[in-house]
Amino acid sequence: MKKYLYPTIAVLTLVLGFFVGNAVSNHAQAQKMIINNGQVFIEPNKLDQLLLLLQKGYVEPIDIDSLTEEVMADVVQKLDPHSAYIPKEDLEMVNSELAASFSGIGVQFHIENDTVNIVSVVSGGPSEGVGLLAGDKIVEVDDSTFVGKKITNEKVMHTLRGEKNTQVKLGIRRAGTDETLHFTVTRGDIPTYSVDAKFIITPNNTKQKIGFVRVNKFGEKTYQEFLSALSYLRSQGASSYIIDLRENSGGYMGEAINMANEFLEEGDLIVYSEGRAYPRMESRATGSGRFKKEKVVVLIDNFSASASEIFAGAMQDNDRATIIGRRSFGKGLVQQQIPFTDGSALRLTVARYYVPSGRCIQKPYRRGEQENYQMELLERFNHGELFSEDSIHFADTTKYYTKKGRIVHGGGGIMPDIFVGRDTTLYTKYFNQVANRAYTYQFAYHYVDQHRKELSKYKTWQSLEQHLIQADWMPQFISFCQQKGVEPVEKDIDISRPLIQRLVNAYIVRNILGDEGFFPLFERDDDITKRAIRFFNEQP
Repeated sequence: MKKYLYPTIAVLTLVLGFFVGNAVSNHAQAQKMIINNGQVFIEPNKLDQLLLLLQKGYVEPIDIDSLTEEVMADVVQKLDPHSAYIPKEDLEMVNSELAASFSGIGVQFHIENDTVNIVSVVSGGPSEGVGLLAGDKIVEVDDSTFVGKKITNEKVMHTLRGEKNTQVKLGIRRAGTDETLHFTVTRGDIPTYSVDAKFIITPNNTKQKIGFVRVNKFGEKTYQEFLSALSYLRSQGASSYIIDLRENSGGYMGEAINMANEFLEEGDLIVYSEGRAYPRMESRATGSGRFKKEKVVVLIDNFSASASEIFAGAMQDNDRATIIGRRSFGKGLVQQQIPFTDGSALRLTVARYYVPSGRCIQKPYRRGEQENYQMELLERFNHGELFSEDSIHFADTTKYYTKKGRIVHGGGGIMPDIFVGRDTTLYTKYFNQVANRAYTYQFAYHYVDQHRKELSKYKTWQSLEQHLIQADWMPQFISFCQQKGVEPVEKDIDISRPLIQRLVNAYIVRNILGDEGFFPLFERDDDITKRAIRFFNEQP
């Protein structure tokens, strides 16, 4: 497996040298770069001199550190949409998004009524060890009140995470008692997972067993988790696979390359990259993959980006998988993270990715116009792309060809082989209001909180779903939303009832059984997933 990773490793070690060499040759008169132990030191230039003059000579005292941070962020923002300056205080959080673990207390939470509610407790984690339970409400942290409108997800994560073996004291309100309970939790390593779910999605009585794997990101151990998931599904009799990359915004390219290698023949091109100071570097399959013969479908949508698009593009261009869903985001820029001595970092775009057919998946952008770049997804919605394949327009009109000669498009994401538009048949004004305001999710937590003991008796999603169908919680849901300010509209509710029931039941199951219960129930009725199953059934 190491052979095809060598080019990627070489890029990571050499790209900074190429970049620096080019920069020095073009701007030697302006500044000088020095590299020591992988860190970049830049001798004073005009900008540095300006900041020094302001610090020493301006009429009033200036917080030069704060001003420098603003200048750094502003300058980088003038570049492409994916280059970024990361302040020291944010770097650990940003890096931890793709790490295999982080240090914290081990709970999942959501904020409701200005209060932190524990949705689930990580098995074997620090919080479980001291006796915290799903349904507990965190109202104090280190003897200080921790409720109110200023409580945000970011603040909660910043507060509960911390260095390993440090302690945090929590005040807990628990159903059944009026007193505030106090627990001291010692922070520890909390694993993060890239594979949300793995299961056989076809009924037990069907001849063809289709394995379903959902990958939420490309982190440090994504390939390891993915291979384990495929092996498990094979042991359960799977002969075909659905790989769900919807809403996967990417991560480490090496993990996507490893995954693609499992399906491709020796010598197949997976991806290549090149830039102004970044020579062309290719990654090819080694032929050592263990799933080269099985049928594969890859699901993507408009939020699938970067490494997701590299994987999907490699599978499509090599005619190895059928891509189903909607056009992906269109991020094909390579970032190199460069650390600064103060603990901050620069993620600088140094090259572009190209999938095997030669197309670049990066959608068009104008330097410094990040807001317009992000709004492009809304523009897709407004001109109907999410509903009709005919509404899709590509910036690059060049014809690119797959290994077998099929035409594919570039200049704006990966276009699926089978397009599935959004079905709005069950959508009404009432549903849009309750769904957009997350009342479906909030009610599910509220319902579980009121019936947790009874619901916890069910150990499978099938049995729990049957209980929920018989429970008929819809009147309670309507009342809950009405208290939140959404008046019931009987006609709309009748139309949207199946959609509301699907969402709320799935959220309730997730609160009790986790993702292993949620995804089989949720995907059973998903339009794109159903189209993938139908595709397999149509094959000889």
